[in-house]
Amino acid sequence: MDSFAEPNKPAPGTAASLADVRDSVQRLETEHRAKGIQLSGRIIHLCHYLPYSSALTSSPSKRSPNLPSPPATPPPKPADIPGSPVEPPSESLSTTSLPDPIVSERWKITPRYGHSAMISGITSLSATHEQLVVGWTGDIQAAGQASQDDVAVKVPATSVSDEDRAALEELMAKEAAAGAEPGDKTTTIHPVWLDDKVAHGHYDGYCKQTLWPLFHYLLWQDVATEYASADAHWAPYAEVNAAFARKVVEVYQPGDLIWVHDYHLLLTPLLIRQSLPEAAIGLFVHTPFPSSEVFRCLPRRKEILDGMLGANLICFQTYSYSRHFTSSCVRVCGYEINSKGGIDVQGHVSSIAYCPVGVDADRVAQDLNRPGILPKLEALRVLYEGKKIIVGRDKLDVVKGVVQKLRAFEKLLHDYPQWIGKVVLIQVTSPALSDSPKLERQVSELVAHINGEYGSLDFIPVHHYHQTIKKDEFYALLSVADLGVITPLRDGMNTTSMEFVLAQDKTKKSPLVLSEFMGISSNMTEALQINPWNLGEVAAAIHRGLTMSQEEKLERHQKLFKIVNTHTSHTWGASLAKMLLERIGSQDLARSTPFIPKEQLEGRYHSAKKRLFLFDYDGTLAPIVKVPSMATPTPQTLQALTSLAADPKNVVYIISGRDGEFLEQHLGHIKGLGMSAEHGGFIREPGETEWSNFTENLDMSWMDEVLEIFKYYTERTTGSHIEVKKSSITWHYRSSDPEWGLFQCRQCQDLLENNLARKRPIEVLVGKKNLEVRPIAVNKGEIVKRILYFNPDAEFIFCAGDDKTDEDMFRSLLLFPQDARPDATKAVLKAPLSVTLLAGADGEGKEWEERELAIAKEAVFTTAVGHSSKRTLAVWHVTTPEEVVDHMLHLVAQGEQEAGKSSL
Repeated sequence: MDSFAEPNKPAPGTAASLADVRDSVQRLETEHRAKGIQLSGRIIHLCHYLPYSSALTSSPSKRSPNLPSPPATPPPKPADIPGSPVEPPSESLSTTSLPDPIVSERWKITPRYGHSAMISGITSLSATHEQLVVGWTGDIQAAGQASQDDVAVKVPATSVSDEDRAALEELMAKEAAAGAEPGDKTTTIHPVWLDDKVAHGHYDGYCKQTLWPLFHYLLWQDVATEYASADAHWAPYAEVNAAFARKVVEVYQPGDLIWVHDYHLLLTPLLIRQSLPEAAIGLFVHTPFPSSEVFRCLPRRKEILDGMLGANLICFQTYSYSRHFTSSCVRVCGYEINSKGGIDVQGHVSSIAYCPVGVDADRVAQDLNRPGILPKLEALRVLYEGKKIIVGRDKLDVVKGVVQKLRAFEKLLHDYPQWIGKVVLIQVTSPALSDSPKLERQVSELVAHINGEYGSLDFIPVHHYHQTIKKDEFYALLSVADLGVITPLRDGMNTTSMEFVLAQDKTKKSPLVLSEFMGISSNMTEALQINPWNLGEVAAAIHRGLTMSQEEKLERHQKLFKIVNTHTSHTWGASLAKMLLERIGSQDLARSTPFIPKEQLEGRYHSAKKRLFLFDYDGTLAPIVKVPSMATPTPQTLQALTSLAADPKNVVYIISGRDGEFLEQHLGHIKGLGMSAEHGGFIREPGETEWSNFTENLDMSWMDEVLEIFKYYTERTTGSHIEVKKSSITWHYRSSDPEWGLFQCRQCQDLLENNLARKRPIEVLVGKKNLEVRPIAVNKGEIVKRILYFNPDAEFIFCAGDDKTDEDMFRSLLLFPQDARPDATKAVLKAPLSVTLLAGADGEGKEWEERELAIAKEAVFTTAVGHSSKRTLAVWHVTTPEEVVDHMLHLVAQGEQEAGKSSL
C-alpha cells in the first residue's frame, strides 16, 4: 500500500443523510437494470441468531423434563448488595421490560435482545427491499417447564418435527409483518436448524474461546481456565458455516444481494460462492480485526481468510481494521493488492471497505421520553447531591477495560485529592459471554481497596453493581451523569457511548471520556479520547471533563449529537446496500466469464483438420511458486503436451515469459513442440533447434538505464532480485516483505513510466510480484499473430493464460466483431510485426499479403485461468492449472478413441 493514512476520510459530521443514501441506492438500481443487470429487490441477511427466542408450548414427544440436554447458560448471580439504582442493558442492546410473548398453538416466541444496532439496520431496509433473515433458532425452550435448579428445560432441536418447524417459521413471519411500518416490504425468517452439540461447539467453543479473544488481541490460552486448543472446536464451526450456506442456496433467487454478518460465519462467503458463483456477497465484520502479527497465530488462519475472501465486498467498522485484514491477506496468504485496494485471489477480487455502525437514534429518543425515567433520575440526583457523578457501564469481560478504569479512578483521587468526597464512580458490570470468576474477584478486590483507601463513613467513592438493570434505570443513569467514562482495551462498536450522547441532550450536555481503541472513536472525535493503559492520561482526562466549562461542553456535545443522529443504524444498513450495488456495477462483477464447455470444446476439436494450441507456462501449466526454479512440469502436463504435439493435426506452442534455457531444460525433449521465450522476444519453431531473436533489429540500449534503476530499488528492498534476459529485464520482490515490496514496486513503476518510458520504445508491465520492462514491439500477442499468420488453415484454436501479459494473446485472437454471428464472414489477418521483424533485410520492400483465416468465431477458445469474476478478454475460464491439463488429457483420450474407431 502506498500509504498507511486513511484515504478520503470525510470531516466529522459530514456523513450523508439517510435520504441521500437511499436516493443513491435507487439511482444505482435504476442504472443496473437499464444495463440489463438482474436485481430481485431482495436482500438476504445471515445472522448467527434469529431475532426471536422460541419455546415449544408442548413437547412433541412424551419426554421427561429431567432428560439430559446441553447445559443452559447460567443465570447471572444475584448481587450481594442491595438493589442498585440502575441496571445495565446488554453490551449491544439496551434492555427493556420484556414484551408479552407471541403465542400460537405450538410455539411461544419473544424478541431476542442483542445486536440491536444490527437488527435495527436490517429492519430499516424493509422500507426499500424485501428482506430474508437467515439465522440459528437458538436453544428451543420447553415452555412452562423448569428443572430442579429453576433453569429452563431445553428441547433438542433434532426432536422438533418438520410440522413444528414450519409452524415456527410461519409464526415468526407473522410477527415480523406485525412489527413492520406501513408501506414496508415483506420480511421473512428462515431458521437454520442445528444439532445442539454442534451449535454450542460452534458458538461457545470456536467463536467464544478462539475467535473472540483473537479479534480482541488476546490468544485463546490467555482467557482459558484450563488447557486450551485453538482447533478443539473447528469441526462444529465449519459444520455450522456449511449449514448456513446450504440454507442460502435453498432460498436464493438470481439478483439477490447477500450480506453475511460477523465472525460467527467467516467461512460462509466462500461456501456460498462455490455454489452460487454469480451471487453478490457482502461480509460485515462487527468486531475489531487484529494486526496480522496477532492473526497469524491462528492455526486455521488461511481457511478463515479464504472463507472471508469469497465475498465480493468485505466491510469493517474502521479503516484500521480493514488495513489489518488486508495486511493479513498479503502477509499470511501471499495474495496481491490491486490498484484499488482489493484483494486478488486467482482473479477473484474482494473489495475492502469500512462503515461504522450507529444506533437507532429515533428509537433511543422515544425511549428517553418514557415516563419511568424522570422519577429515577430525580432519585439519583437526591442520592448523590453535592457530588459529581461518573458513569461506567460495561460487560465484565477482560477486553472491556473495567480494571483499567478503576485504577485510573484511583489515580484521579491520588493525583487530584480535591475530588475526594466530591466525586463518585457508578460502575455497572453486566455478566459477560463467558464467566470469569478471576476477573470478578479482581474487580471486587480493587473496588474494596479504593473504597477503603479513599472512602469514609459518609463517602463511598466507587459504587459497583454486577447485575442487569432495566431500560428506565439505564437511561436515568446516563442522563444524570456529569461524565461518561468508557475505556475498552479493544472494541468494535459500543452503543453505550452513543446512547450517552443522546441521553445528555436533554440534561447536562456532559462530556465523554472514550478509549481510542474502539471502532467508533474515529467518528466521535469531540470526545476526550484516551489510551486506557495510560492511567495518568485517563485521570487527567476525567479531571478535565469534570472541570470543563459549560461553553466547551455545549460545543463538544452539539458536534457529537450531530454525528450520532446522522450516522445511525438505518444509515449504516442503507450504506451496506449502496456499497454492494456499487460493487455489482464495477467491471469485475458486471461480467462473469463462464466455465469452458467441455462438449463444445470436444466437438470443435474432433471436427477440425488443423488445430492450434497456445499455452502460457507459469500459472497455466504449472502453479505459481515462491521460487521460480521450482515450477517444474508434472508428469500429467508432460503427457498432455507430448500427446498433443505428436498428433500431425496439431500445432502446439508454449508462449512464456521464461527464458529459452528454462523452457529447453524442462520441455525441449518434446518432439514437435514450439516455444516462445521472454514474452515473445524469442521463438523456436516446432521441429527446430535454433532460436530466432525478434530484438536483433530493435534499439536495446535502454536496458542499461533500466538495470541501474532496478539496482537502486534492489539495494533498498531486502529479498528482491533482478533477472536480466536477452530481450527484457525483470525486478522480482516475491521474497521481500510483501507490503514494502509492493510499495517499492509502485514507486519504481511510477519512475519508469513518467521518465524513461516517455523517451524510450519500452513498456512497463506489472506482474505477479514482479515488474518487467520490455520493448514495446515485443509481446505474446505478436507471437500469436505470427503463428496464426503462418497457419491460416487452422480450424480450432485453444489459447490459455493466467497473467496480465497473457491478455495480449487473448486480444490478438479477437478476430471477429463482438456482435458477430457464429457464421460471420471469415477473418482476415495482416502481416504482423513479428513476421516483418524476423524477415530482416530480406524482407525490406516486400509486400506482405493479407491472409484469410479458416477459423470460425465459435472455434476460438481463449481461456483464462482463475476465478470467473477475473477481468479478462478471454471468452472462457478454468479455475486451476490442473483443470487445463485435465481438459487436454481428455481431448487426447477422446482423439485416440476416435482414431481407434476409424481404424476398425
